[in-house]
Parts: sequence; structure tokens; C-alpha cells
Amino acid sequence: MTPFDPVQDQRAFRTALGAYATGVTVVTVPSADGPIGITANSFASVSLDPPLVLWSPAKASKRFNYFSGAPHFAIHVLDSHQQECCNGFTKDRTAFSKLDWETGDHDVPLINGCLARFECTLDAEHDAGDHTILIGRVTRAQSRDGLPLLFQAGRFVSLKG
Repeated sequence: MTPFDPVQDQRAFRTALGAYATGVTVVTVPSADGPIGITANSFASVSLDPPLVLWSPAKASKRFNYFSGAPHFAIHVLDSHQQECCNGFTKDRTAFSKLDWETGDHDVPLINGCLARFECTLDAEHDAGDHTILIGRVTRAQSRDGLPLLFQAGRFVSLKG
């Protein structure tokens, strides 16, 4: 491995970050424009007591204003068979038409068939460079057995079950 300065070589920094495989999520919020979703892989657990999770939308995203400060949102951990759902929300904030979904508490859109789902109330918001860290207090969660949709080095990868 060759060391590099991440400030001077952002491409190398991005490539190094891509070495880490991440699960794929879709985050949803209600809005005056209808239900909104965005694909995100910046999801992590924060605390068990209280139950907190985080995700980090890019400030440059055209959907950023829907999520920043949203009082309620849901994070959906995608199953390995949900790549089309992931791709849909990468391109279209309203990619709900081909999905099985329902409206939950506080009108938050909830996608069915996911590996796990976390319904959240915004607990904190922190500036973080070109992203914002949104911390959600989990008010309801559900999960099932299965294999996650994973992304690593710019491509989808899979686990052998």
C-alpha cells in the first residue's frame, strides 16, 4: 500500500473508502411534494440505550432539503434482491410506483419487503464537511432473516448464504 494525502488526492481517498463494503439503505420522508426517498450507504448504529442510528446525506444532493431537519424518517436496509429499489431511488426521489409500500406514523413512507426497517424521530443534526450527520431516535424497528444488498468498490457484491 502506498500512503497518500486525502486532501490532495480525493480520488485515491474515495477509492480507499470504497474498499469497505457497506449495506445499502433507502431513507424516506414525507413532504409537501409527496413521499421522498434516497439511496444511502452512510448508515450506522450509534447507541442501544437510547436506540439511536445515523445516516449522512450529501449537502450537494438535490434532495438534501427534504431530509435535513425532517422530524421523522425511516431507514430501510435492503435485501439482496432489492437492487432495483436501490437503483430507482438513486435516479428518482419518487420511485415508489413499482414498490410495495405503506404510510406509517407521521405519514412516513414505509417500504415493505426490506431486510430491516427503522422508523425514527430526528434526535440531532451535525455539520460534517460536505455532508450532514442525522441522528435518529428509533421509535419502531423490524427485521427478518436474509442477506443484505452490499456495495463495495463501485459495484454491488453478494454474500454466499
